[in-house]
Amino acid sequence: MARWLLEISPGVFIGNPSARIREALWAEVREYAGNGRALLAYTTNNEQGYTFETFKHQWVPVDHEGLMLIHRPHQQRPEVAPAKQKGWNKAAKRRRYGRK
Repeated sequence: MARWLLEISPGVFIGNPSARIREALWAEVREYAGNGRALLAYTTNNEQGYTFETFKHQWVPVDHEGLMLIHRPHQQRPEVAPAKQKGWNKAAKRRRYGRK
């Protein structure tokens, strides 16, 4: 039986290779990923019916009572001051809001 991987989008492949072929492909992906990141999802015999692995990804798979979940690290965003509205002088603001 021939095994095929179908590229459904640039860099996104789907298929049903054997575990041995999947592990060999994943090793190649990790080797050639360079500065990029990769995600591998595949079916398995567990509660969810699938599992996944990540490579150089900030989000990390975590086993939570038998379920694989993604842990997203908390990142604080820098406080940004609201932008001043440009093009409105005091007279125009007064006219707009009905003040004289």
